[in-house]
Amino acid sequence: MHLSLATLLPLALAAPVIQPRGAAQVIPGSYIVKFKDGTSSTKVQDTINSLPAVNPKHVYRHSKFKGFAADLSSKTLKTVQGLPEVEYIEQNAVFTINDYVTQKDVPWGLARISHRSKNQTSYIYDESAGAGTCSYVIDTGIYVEHSQFQGRATFLANFANDNKLADGNGHGTHVAGTIGGIDYGVAKKTTLYAVKVLNAGGSGTTAGVIAGIDFVTADAPTRNCPNGTVANMSLGGGRSTAINNAAAALVKSGVFLAVAAGNSNDDSSWYSPASEPTACTVGATDSADTRAWFSNYGSLVDIFAPGVDVLSSWIGGATETETISGTSMASPHIAGLAAYLLGLGTAPKEPVALCGYIATTATKNAITDLPADTVNALGFNGNPAAE
Repeated sequence: MHLSLATLLPLALAAPVIQPRGAAQVIPGSYIVKFKDGTSSTKVQDTINSLPAVNPKHVYRHSKFKGFAADLSSKTLKTVQGLPEVEYIEQNAVFTINDYVTQKDVPWGLARISHRSKNQTSYIYDESAGAGTCSYVIDTGIYVEHSQFQGRATFLANFANDNKLADGNGHGTHVAGTIGGIDYGVAKKTTLYAVKVLNAGGSGTTAGVIAGIDFVTADAPTRNCPNGTVANMSLGGGRSTAINNAAAALVKSGVFLAVAAGNSNDDSSWYSPASEPTACTVGATDSADTRAWFSNYGSLVDIFAPGVDVLSSWIGGATETETISGTSMASPHIAGLAAYLLGLGTAPKEPVALCGYIATTATKNAITDLPADTVNALGFNGNPAAE
């Protein structure tokens, strides 16, 4: 009688059924039932005994975590949800060894973000590699046919007023390669989207850049990006309230935004979108862990990443590459890192918190030639075997 009454409890009192976030494989019909703190082991066993349809595979009774694991039909699941001693029910899932992949002889920047020390030559990363994430490149476009992208890149929109759905410059393709290229990318399984706001000469207007940001804000919720969405803006100009406000709106919508600090050897507070506090502003370092001579600095820089002599994909052919420098090259390392961490499921999903997490877990005090008011933090992917 007790059980039949329990099934009639108001929905508001029913214990929630939780789906484990980021699980590769859930087990249908199998659940872990967690009892409320303070429940005795005797009560756990009495409850199990009162459920004739339940044959527990495990009973948890020897610590503060009390409960059991069992296969439950939909009818029995509803009954268990209504039991007053049950706190929550989580669907059972498969756990596996986290396999880390070692990619040898990589560009120095890729190696640097997976090690605590410089002069490494391998990139070590979890095989999840940004799967289930989307990365928007707000730039000159992407040469989507490049072999680095393996069909994961799509050209979505053009706000550069040249009527060409193509990267006529190479800059955006290079950025995309650092974010998600199969050889040169941080997050090798992310889905890449090109939003063109700069023409073949590498220039655009405030109005066009804002249009591109606005497009991403509207488009991102329509995409299948279960683990999260990031965007990169390796561009800049003088401080613009309108650009900053548009960038802030994108971040508020739930999109992590990495932006280049700028290449004027100046305080980033004078430039946009680098001066937008909710964007993740990225300065550049060289292979000696020195601040790049051109990199902007200051209290609004959140993190540093490799930005000198960076090898990545280029236009002109499916295997073309180019080596270039700039905070434009540093920013996609962090955009890629954000996508990687989101795919891994170890970091906060909220954009500002994610930027803070990247700064907190960074390699600290390795960078030289930094002004006193500038963070000394170099992006790091969390490789557990890092040297």
